Amino acid sequence: MANKQQKEKKSLSSFSILFIILILLTIVSWIFSGQKFSPTVPAGGTEKVNHVVGARLSDLVMSPFNGFRDAIDICVFVLILGGFLNIVTKTGALEAGIQHVVRRLKGNELVLIPILMFLFSIGGSTYGMSEETIPFYSLLAVTMVASGFDTIVSAATVMLGAGAGVIGSTINPFATGVAMDALKSVHIKPDTSIILMIGVVLWLVTTGYCIFYVMKYARKVKADKGSTILSLQEQEDMDTSFSQPETKEIAFTNKRKLILTIFAFAFAIMVVALIPWESFNVTIFKGWTAFLTGQSFGNWYFGDLAMWFFLISLIISIIYGLTENEIVETFIVGSKDILSVVLIIVVARGASIIMQTTHLDLFILDRSANILQGFSPILFVIGAYILYLFLSILIPSTSGLAYVSIPVMGALANHIGLNASVMIMIFTAGCGLINLITPTSGVVMGGLQMSKIDYSTWMKFMIKPLVIIGISNLIILIISILLV
Repeated sequence: MANKQQKEKKSLSSFSILFIILILLTIVSWIFSGQKFSPTVPAGGTEKVNHVVGARLSDLVMSPFNGFRDAIDICVFVLILGGFLNIVTKTGALEAGIQHVVRRLKGNELVLIPILMFLFSIGGSTYGMSEETIPFYSLLAVTMVASGFDTIVSAATVMLGAGAGVIGSTINPFATGVAMDALKSVHIKPDTSIILMIGVVLWLVTTGYCIFYVMKYARKVKADKGSTILSLQEQEDMDTSFSQPETKEIAFTNKRKLILTIFAFAFAIMVVALIPWESFNVTIFKGWTAFLTGQSFGNWYFGDLAMWFFLISLIISIIYGLTENEIVETFIVGSKDILSVVLIIVVARGASIIMQTTHLDLFILDRSANILQGFSPILFVIGAYILYLFLSILIPSTSGLAYVSIPVMGALANHIGLNASVMIMIFTAGCGLINLITPTSGVVMGGLQMSKIDYSTWMKFMIKPLVIIGISNLIILIISILLV
């Protein structure tokens, strides 16, 4: 009985957690107001700043709105994606396809996990797949629940899959690419071969462990539904949102097969359009692919993606024969259902803006760098890794954190005789690890919201992998700094 009551206990909502963080950041900025640090040009700024500025009440009040303004592109993308997914759901193609897959995999559903996680990890390592994973949380939730798993399995497949790839970034332009550019700004030439070598090792080790951990949990849940770590309320939400009536079987007609093919094609184009081909000297897509949005594949961003999925929504609606009223109503309902995710992204981005406007991020970086100067190589790696874990909570954007920190940390590593290229991988590993759990990340909180999982439940699931991934990362990075 006590255990049942404990499981029924309701934890703080994602919104409450984020608003508490906003208030705490504001108070901390008051405490450190006026504190000096080395003059630095903040990311996206033009003038040097050298002290902490206390947040005004208006900064706190306006932070969600400023967060929306800063994240308008991804917010519109997510809203349109919600409409798109509801259009596809309306046709019954998605449900029929899932039923078909589950029937084909009967008894072998576990094979989905390593395949999907490996694919997500490739996306994370090569182009920093993060916000682009948001639509997959609800899609995989339906599939995994139908296969006998829970929503922890579906969320972990996406988040740990893509996250493991980001930790082992190889050619990720938003992590290693930006960091290499930032290192050049202080006249230090990064060694691409070292970055690739360490990245591949981090990627394979982290992805391998994450697959093992998720499969172990999934196997346990499939064998015994009572072993889930979801609370009773979360289990009810899972059943309401993602379970399909066993007696309801939808025919997998040729029309639905065509719609699913277009559905898969839409996501394939999203992946191809986001990879920065020109940075790899691949020019095959240049020019001719710009006819649709004005941007060639490789230069697309969330605005282009939003209009792409809107167009595909119309095409699928016409193929299925929906009326004009049905199209509009279905699309709006889908966008409404995903509005909570958009609001979470907005508030999470507001926390990052508070950090930037008060310069707390630069103050913490400066003080930490001064402390690390006298450390031995091994202690320096450990200290820098821990620093990036903390900084990544304050600045969840990998590119933003790279521009702010790498000129300082890379120069510091070079000054004490260490290879500055290894610092880039310390940055990507630390940033990638904490972005699996940080509440200031719109992807983490938005993904959990779509999966109907409380943040506290996710943290409970993530304690063990955080420790093991962190220790394995440190071992790899320490060996790297000693060898190169």
